[in-house]
Parts: sequence; C-alpha cells; structure tokens
Amino acid sequence: MTADASARSAASPADTWQVRVDRVWGDASATEEEVLERIAALAAELPESDPRGPFELGGAHDSAGHEERAAELYERAIALGLAGLPRAELDVQYASTLRVLGRTDEAVRVLETTTRHEELGASPDAFHALALHAAGRSTEAVAVLLEALIPTLPKYQRSLTGYAAQLRTGDTGE
Repeated sequence: MTADASARSAASPADTWQVRVDRVWGDASATEEEVLERIAALAAELPESDPRGPFELGGAHDSAGHEERAAELYERAIALGLAGLPRAELDVQYASTLRVLGRTDEAVRVLETTTRHEELGASPDAFHALALHAAGRSTEAVAVLLEALIPTLPKYQRSLTGYAAQLRTGDTGE
C-alpha cells in the first residue's frame, strides 16, 4: 500500500468501523488490490464471529476478480448471521458471483428468496434477470425486468403488467 493509501485509510478514533469501510469503497483512486488490502486490514479488526468482516472482504475479493474466494466469504457471512441491509446487499453480490462462476440455478434461488430492502431499489431485480438469462430463462428475465420497471413508468402500467403476466404464464395472447 502506498503512503497516500495508508494516510487515506487512517481514521480518527471517533470514526466507526463501517465509516472507515465506506471510505475505502468510496476511494476512486485506489486500485482493486489496494481496496482488497485495506478491507482485509479492517476485517482483521473484528472478532471472527462478526459477519461484517467476511461480507466486506468477500466484496473486495469479488471486485478484484477472485470470485471463488468471494463466494466462500459470502457463505461464511451468511452462516454467521449477517442481517438487514448488509444481508440484502450480500444476496445481490453473492448471486452475481454465483452467476459468474456458472452456478446460475443457485444465483436464481438466492435472488428469489432474498429479503428486499428499499435502499437497493430494483437492483436485486436487475441481477435476478441476469441470473435468469444465464440460466436459459430469458422470457422470465424479461418479465422480472418489466415488473421492476412498471412502478417507475408514467403511463402504460396496466398494459405492461398484463404483458409481464403473459410472459410468466407463457400465454402469448394469441
């Protein structure tokens, strides 16, 4: 890590652990490997029983292209009981990683069972659609995307709701 990166990762005693993690993620000048190194150092500050460590470290490995290791860390965070918004974020990240690893059916299952969190908006739906498409279920993926988009549209919601339902049932209306 460079001296500048070390200085950026230094935090005042009043800072919380998550604020310091967020600073690392928000540092656009840091390379993926610097992010990984800095997140690893922060994760090491936590007790091994704290699910936030493996969650954040999994994200850093994921961003650095180490998907196998990321999946292991995400699974550990789940086993340790990660909850709330971080768990919703983990489900999106983990499912995306599973898709990249070719474990598409698992990715779909994760996103079908995830607890929704309003701060993520339609993000889980976008990743769900990608996983469905990768699993060869493109028609269902389009339905998921339409259903996520419909609440944002000023017009044609009723028509598109009907079309999404037709996609889900296989009824083409002919």
